[in-house]
Formats: sequence, structure tokens, C-alpha cells
Amino acid sequence: MRRVTPLSARLMLFLALGMAAAQPAAAQSILRDSETEKLFADMSKPLIEAAQLDPKNVKIVLINDPEINAFVAGGQVVYIHTGLLTQADNANQVQGVIAHELGHVAGGHVIRSGEGAKQATGISILSLVLGGLAMAAGAGEAGMGAMALGQQMAMGQFLAFTRAQETSADLAGVSYLSKAGVSGQGSIQFFKKLQNQEYRLAVYATDSYNRTHPLSSERVATLTDLYKKDPAWARPTDPALEARFQRVRAKLIGYISDKEAVLRTYPPSNQSVPAHYARAYAYHRMGDRDSALKEADALLATAPQDPFYLELKGQILLESGKPTEALEPLRQSVAKAPDQPMIQAMLGHALLATEKNDNLPEAEKVLRASIGRDNEQPFAWYQLGVIYDRKGDMPRAALATAERYSLEGEPKLALASAERALKGIPQGTPDFLRAQDIAMVSRTEVEKDRKGRGRSSK
Repeated sequence: MRRVTPLSARLMLFLALGMAAAQPAAAQSILRDSETEKLFADMSKPLIEAAQLDPKNVKIVLINDPEINAFVAGGQVVYIHTGLLTQADNANQVQGVIAHELGHVAGGHVIRSGEGAKQATGISILSLVLGGLAMAAGAGEAGMGAMALGQQMAMGQFLAFTRAQETSADLAGVSYLSKAGVSGQGSIQFFKKLQNQEYRLAVYATDSYNRTHPLSSERVATLTDLYKKDPAWARPTDPALEARFQRVRAKLIGYISDKEAVLRTYPPSNQSVPAHYARAYAYHRMGDRDSALKEADALLATAPQDPFYLELKGQILLESGKPTEALEPLRQSVAKAPDQPMIQAMLGHALLATEKNDNLPEAEKVLRASIGRDNEQPFAWYQLGVIYDRKGDMPRAALATAERYSLEGEPKLALASAERALKGIPQGTPDFLRAQDIAMVSRTEVEKDRKGRGRSSK
């Protein structure tokens, strides 16, 4: 599991508008993991197809945030909080959430360009966020008092609009689950978790007038009636899918929780696959390589050819200063899962970390294959840049660096690197055109930032 670029401030503003329990942007980041992303893709594919969307274009992204939440913020991306994944009891509950969020995607429910934003004309994004958070904290009048009377009226219109969106997404989710032959029981179970959250946060009310989302009790009553009429209601989740979910949930808990909490949930007496997974990550994070490797070996004893168990062992060895020893399990992992770009990138990292020039050709090959499948990997681009630098190909090293900075949201650095690349790469080649594209986009962002600072200083 890997932590990557933090969410942008703009994306976080949309999150705050959509759900009351938003957190500061700096506290959140995207987590990427090959096994988790494959699970998301497989469990959501029938739902995406039921929504008449293309599975190749829809992404399910994991956000490091403890709140039980999921959201969309434009495009065809569903963001799921780690809190939702760790608190979900089974795969079916997560499928219910995904079906609902796909309802927002298919319905085009985007704040920045939708009707709701037009109805909220005159309200600044910040006042919407602050007012919404104040109301969610049980201070509805105080929250509304933060805005002018005209803004209060617009806020009422905006809340009514978003409540309508939530109802629409609920009904769409019912339809998608039904068409996919997936039970709605998980959806109901999840809403009951939200209902418990409402009580805990003391924001429960008798109606949903001042809420962006209909009350969970209202939604549960309506949805239960609809789901129970569906033939899929009593259909169990595929046992293999459920087993994969429990693995992913456990490894996430091991990755984000402190060791004591992990061992309480998965004590050493628990010899199940999820328990070994959770403890392996927890021990590795605490720097206990021997205990982490013991857990990884216990997993491999149950399935010696599992690519994700092999990846785990390779990661433990690599990140504890044993890159040469990491090569064999990582090579096996890549061989067993050649379609997993992040495992390829890890192998490339291990090959480079050996600091042996004989490993450079293999490292370049696997890294280029990795980026060819997924070019949104800043660290993979960084490593490819290192390889070009060692080969003396400075223009392409600069291009790889530009790609990296572009992904990391550093337009000024991306522009400087792209301009260096353009000076040495032959004109008209694909690499030259790519460097031009990065330079153009980055220059625009730099100029926007410069103008923004100029206005704020006046």
C-alpha cells in the first residue's frame, strides 16, 4: 500500500459541500495498492455496466480519511474514505455505497457546473462550507447567521437541490444493484451505520429540511421496501469476492492503524489470512522486519504463487534495506500478475536500489511497462528519470522529472523541467510533443497562480 499525492484544495472544497464531516486538505491523501484497486474494479464492474458507463473510464479511489464517507467531485471518479472501508462489515456494504455514488456520476451531479451551483449564486464557496459545517455541528441558526439574509435563501435552495440529488442517486443505486444481481442488504446495513453516526454526532432531527442529505431513517425505510421486492435481496455475495474484501480490509487496517490497535483486532492467536495480512503491515510499519517477514511467509504457506503475498514480502525486504533479496519475490509477483503496474514499479525500484549497473536494462524495461499501463505514478517517473540520468540521456531525464512534478501539482518545477527537455529532444518526436504539452499546461497554471497572488496582495 502506498500513500501518494494529497488531494487538491479545490477537491476538498467539493467534499466539504457534499458531506458535513469534511477534513482539512492537508490531512488527506490518496492511497494506492494493487490488490485494493483490483478488488474495487472487480466488485464495481457489474454496477458500472448497469449504470451504462464504461468500466475503463470509471475509477474507484481510496482516500486516507477516518470518516465513514464516499463522494464524487466531477468526472467519473468515486472517492471512498478509508474509514468506510475499515468500518464496513462485508463487500456487499461497499457495493451498496459504490452503486449510490455511481448514481451521482451517471446523473451528472457536479456542484461546480450543475443547477445547484446556479441556485446558490452569490454564496462564496467558503461561506457554503463554513455554514454547512456549523449546521452539521448542531448550530443551524448560528451557521445560517454567518451569511446575509439573501444568502440564507440561496442556501435553502441549494440544500433542497442536493437533497434531490441524493434521492436520485439512491434510486439509481437500487436500479444498478438490481440489474447487476447484487443484494441491497449491504446498502441498508450501511445506512444504519450512518444512522448511528447521526446519533453520535448529535445532529439527528425530525425532518431533513436543513440537510444536504435526506435523513438516514427516511432513506432506510424507503430503500428497504424497494430492495426487499428485488429477486437479488436474498442472494449471497460470492465467497471468493468476500474473502478478497476481508484481505484488503485487514491490510488497510494494518497499514493505517497503530500496532496496538491492530493486535487487539487481530491478535497473534488469530491465524486467519486477514490477521496475518494486518499484522504483517503493522510490524513492517513499526520497523520489525523479522516479525513482518514471518507473517508474510505464513501467507505464502497458504498460497505460494499469490502475487500480492509475493509483493508484500518483496516490499518488506526492499523497504528494510534488502533490495537484492527483494528481487526474487518481486520478479515472481510480476510474472504472476503482469497487468499490475505498481508491482512492476516496485520491482524497478528494487533493481535500482541494488546500485548495480547490470540491473539498469531490466529496471528500465519494467518501469516503462509500468508507466505504459499507468502513467499517473510520480515515483515511477522519478525512478525512470534516475535511469536516464545514469545513462547520460539528460533531456529524457528532464522529461521524466517534468512528468513527476506535473503529477505532484508542482507546475513551476514541471515547467522548468519540460523546457530543459525541449532543448535536447528532437523536434516532432512523441517525447518532444509530450514535453510541449506539459510546458503549455504548466505555464498556464503558473500564470494563473501569479495573477492570483497579484490580486490577493492588492
